[in-house]
Order: sequence, then C-alpha cells, then structure tokens
Amino acid sequence: MNFDKESDDYCFTVARMNIKKYRAKMGITSQELADRAQLSYQFLKNLQSKKAVVRPRLDSLARIAKALNIELRQLFDDLED
Repeated sequence: MNFDKESDDYCFTVARMNIKKYRAKMGITSQELADRAQLSYQFLKNLQSKKAVVRPRLDSLARIAKALNIELRQLFDDLED
C-alpha cells in the first residue's frame, strides 16, 4: 500500500482488509456477516471491495466488529497475517 498511514484512505483500507481477514477466520460468508451485523449485504460487499469508495460510519464498523467477536480497534490494527 502506498498510503500515508495517517490518511483516511489508509485507515479505511486497513479496516476493509481486516474485515475480510476476520470474516475468513470465522469461516462465514459476507451474507452471514451482514446478517449478524444487521447491515445490507450490498453495503458489506461494497465495503470489502478493492475498489471500495464506501466510507462507513463508526457505528457501522462497531456493528461489524461485534458480529466478528472482536474489538473495534482490531479493525484498524496494521496487517500482519
């Protein structure tokens, strides 16, 4: 990634990738995650897309984190795996 680590783009890219990582670790589909987070499948699909232009609200990210059984801050942890 060629983003400044202080930029919004970097933060949203990391969050997007972490959502995909934690969802895969749980072995659930995007539809299942959307259902658990009470968000639309299309919203979640757009959010996880490499071409994502969606800027989710913090409450939406909190719902996703809760559905993934992680803390919200973990969505913004630097990617290691």
